[in-house]
Order: sequence, then structure tokens, then C-alpha cells
Amino acid sequence: MQKVTAILLGAGDRGARAYAPYALNYPHELQIVAVAEPDEERRAAFTSAHHIAPERSVENWELLLAQPKIADIAIICTQDQMHYHPTLQALELGYHVLLEKPMSPSPEECVEMELMAKKHNRLLTICHVLRYTAFWTAMKRVIDEGKIGQIVNIQLNENVGNMHMAHSFVRGNWNNAEKSSPMILAKSCHDMDILSYIMGEPCERITSFGSLMHFNEDHAPEGAPARCLDGCPAESTCQYYAPKYYLGAGRRWSRKFTMDTSNEGIIEALRTTPYGKCVYRSENNVVDHQVVNMEFASGATAMFSMCGFTRDNTRILQIMGTKGDIRGNMEEDEFTVHDFVTNEQTTVRVHASEEGHSGGDSGIVRSFLNEVRTYNGGESSSSASVSVRSHLMSFAAEESRLNGGKPVAIDEFYKRLVTV
Repeated sequence: MQKVTAILLGAGDRGARAYAPYALNYPHELQIVAVAEPDEERRAAFTSAHHIAPERSVENWELLLAQPKIADIAIICTQDQMHYHPTLQALELGYHVLLEKPMSPSPEECVEMELMAKKHNRLLTICHVLRYTAFWTAMKRVIDEGKIGQIVNIQLNENVGNMHMAHSFVRGNWNNAEKSSPMILAKSCHDMDILSYIMGEPCERITSFGSLMHFNEDHAPEGAPARCLDGCPAESTCQYYAPKYYLGAGRRWSRKFTMDTSNEGIIEALRTTPYGKCVYRSENNVVDHQVVNMEFASGATAMFSMCGFTRDNTRILQIMGTKGDIRGNMEEDEFTVHDFVTNEQTTVRVHASEEGHSGGDSGIVRSFLNEVRTYNGGESSSSASVSVRSHLMSFAAEESRLNGGKPVAIDEFYKRLVTV
């Protein structure tokens, strides 16, 4: 098997822990030969783990892409607002690109990246990793086999989990739409994409409602300081008290903001990083709940609900067709198919990998490498062309939400972009 070489832009959680481990687990398939990462400690650890030459370990992506092409692919995992420029440059240099989602917080940039990939005849694959999990691929196969007839309606709930909500979208990197992306894009573009994938047809109209209802100063306990460690009077009753969580059940999450996961290292990080802030006194402005209604080309509809106030972090859905329905819970790795004609009920159980996103992280890397080896100008399952469409669903939903739920037509939204 031909080994593929790669450069990595951004050795944070997604770059270093989601996609790069594939090179360590399957060194005959993938080798990472260069890295760009501004955090010196992370960069040093990654350089050592992957045996990267010192001259190819740099602090920013500009330095790496200023050089001639040195590998087959570029894996881009910079922050959301830093995807556009490195992606364009990598494509211009001739790299095939695996790009972390979302493509960009700007719909215009998303469209331009898609067009640039076509111009340079390069793969641009977006990390919509749910498509590569056993759960969703098995469900798609059942639908394509006609087991439930034509889809009429889908109901999909994204249960974010209250502590995941607090960690990533209140204290974390995706807490502010202006600095990263709106919630519907940063978190739920996965869901817009999987709905598009399952439905297998274009979404035509969208409406949406949602708000930041709870995680704001109006709900701060009386006397709560800016940081949990500064003497919070609600320490014993607040579920979000940072030391209790990150030194206990949420210790694994501490790896995302400190390399030193000893008790002392975590406590020091909680004194200095946003992860030690009171969840009611953070700089967050993304919604903590949102609903989206969609109408597809055939007249089929879908209803999506994202909520940050759930115990479990999972996705629950019901797909209703003309000949049967499907009900499933991603966390349980199974779904049930009910046949209306025979009244038979079949439970489909999948073997979900323990790797990230139930195997989706490694699955997309494996698929991308195979597509690079056999590339002849085709598209991948989650190519830019496919992903732009589902991204536009997210952008249209946010526009509707900000305008009181006013319906947005996807084609009209797209035409506004290409004529700007």
C-alpha cells in the first residue's frame, strides 16, 4: 500500500488527538512530516511523537506553506476563523486537503474554497465524521435498500450534555460566535450534514428559533466571582463548579486545556484559563438551545433540536417513511426498523469503535487516504461540494433565528453569495 505523507496545521485537540494518531497506529499508510502549531509545548510533544525534523516544526502555518510542497496532503485543524487562507494556499500548492469542520464561519469563504478545489483539481474533504461511523452508514444502507419506503419526516435531537455544553460552548473555544462560529455551525453542522446525507436530496427551506437562555449573568448565584476558585459561595450546590468537575468526573476533559493533568497542573490551569471561569460570567454568546425546521425537495420535512441541558451526550432520532420507520439512539449503537406491512420489528446493532466519534475520526482519515491514492478527479463522500450545501443549511438556519424565525430559501441564499 502506498504511504501518504502529510503536513498538519494545528496540533490542538482535533489535529493531534483525532486525526494524527492514525499515522502512529498505521505508519505504513500515513506519515506526518511537518507540523505548524503556535503552542510551544504542544508543538514539541507532537514533533517528538511523530519524529518530525526540527526544521519542519514551526509555530505558524504561514511558515510551512511558504515552502514548496513537501507532502501529499495537508490536514488543516486551525481554529474556525483560520481555515480559509491556509486552505486556499494549500490547494494552490497542490496539496489534497482534509479540513476540520466547519469550513468557515463565512458562507462566501465556504463557496470560494469549493471553487478553488475544483480549479486546482484537488480533493477538499470536510471532516463530517458522522458519515464514517458504523451507526449512520448502517442506517443509510437500510434506507437505500427501501426498507422504510420514501422518507416523509425525520426528527433528530442532539443532546449536547450539560457538562459538554459548559466545557466547549460556554468556557471553551466555541463559546463566542464572533471569535469562532454560531452554535448551529460549530456544533450542529454535523447534524445538518447527516440529515442531508440520510435524506439524499436538497433542503429547500429552513426556519429556526433559539437563544442563550441560561448561561448568562442573570442566572449567576448571588456573590459568585468571575472564577470558581476565587471563593464561590455556591461551590457545594453548583453543578458547574470547575474544580469539582475537572478534578473528578471531567478529568479527561482537562487534557484539552493543560498538558499537566496532575491535580496541581489542573488547578493552576483553572486559575489562568477560561476553563476556570464561572459559567455565568464567561464571554459566551452562542445559543444553549435551538430548533430548526426543514423542507426538502420532495416535500419531506425534518425537525432538529439541539439542547445543552441533557444528561447524555448523544443523538436520538426517528425516521418516518411510507413503508416503515426507524428509531435509534447513537449512544446505544443500535436502531430499530419497523415494517408497516409485515408488522415485523428488526433491531440493527452495530459495533462502534472506541476511537473518537465512534470510529468516525479514524474512518474519515482511512477513506481520505484511499481517495488520495486513487484520485481521478472525483468527489469524496464529504467533499467541499457536498459540505457547502449542508453548511448553507446551517447559515440559513442562523439567519432565520436572528430574524425571528423568518423562512429562508436555500437557493436564494446561495444566489446572494455568488453574486456578491
